[in-house]
Amino acid sequence: MPHINLLPWREELRQERKKQFLTILGLALLATAGVVYLALSQVQGMVSHQESRNQMLQREISQLEEKIREIDQLRETRADLIARMQVIEELQQQRTEIVHLFDELVKTLPEGVYLTSLRQSGDSIAIEGVAQSNARVSVYMKNLDESDWLDDPQLQVIETRGQRPNRYSQFSLQVRQTVPPEKKADEEEAS
Repeated sequence: MPHINLLPWREELRQERKKQFLTILGLALLATAGVVYLALSQVQGMVSHQESRNQMLQREISQLEEKIREIDQLRETRADLIARMQVIEELQQQRTEIVHLFDELVKTLPEGVYLTSLRQSGDSIAIEGVAQSNARVSVYMKNLDESDWLDDPQLQVIETRGQRPNRYSQFSLQVRQTVPPEKKADEEEAS
């Protein structure tokens, strides 16, 4: 029987398959590298897009913080203005009260009583004066108590001075300035 050597043919087939395998392996590695490159560039693009969005948000946040600071300053300015307006309103109300005070002092002063000193601290008024007698001081205190604008007269000191017929009483008293309830209601309606 003839003897046939099939080894070179098989060897060539092996070599051909090995070349195909290496070619397919190279193409697969190349395709994998391409996919990895595309994935990395996609992720890098997404990261850079997010970073630009973050920077835009930071700019917007800083602008909003600046506006908030401006609003806070405006609120402080507004509060200062409101406080000033309240002081002005109180002064406006007190302007009429001083007129009423002097008017009431004149109306309540009986004949034979003379005021020598008048001091006001808040709504408390210290009055010093001279009267022809203690009874006239009593009448004056009664008149002050009946006044709508003055209240709660309290005698501090009363001294009799001089000799008859030039005898007189020197007195000191405290009284509180008030605003009549109907006047308060009118002022509240006006404001």
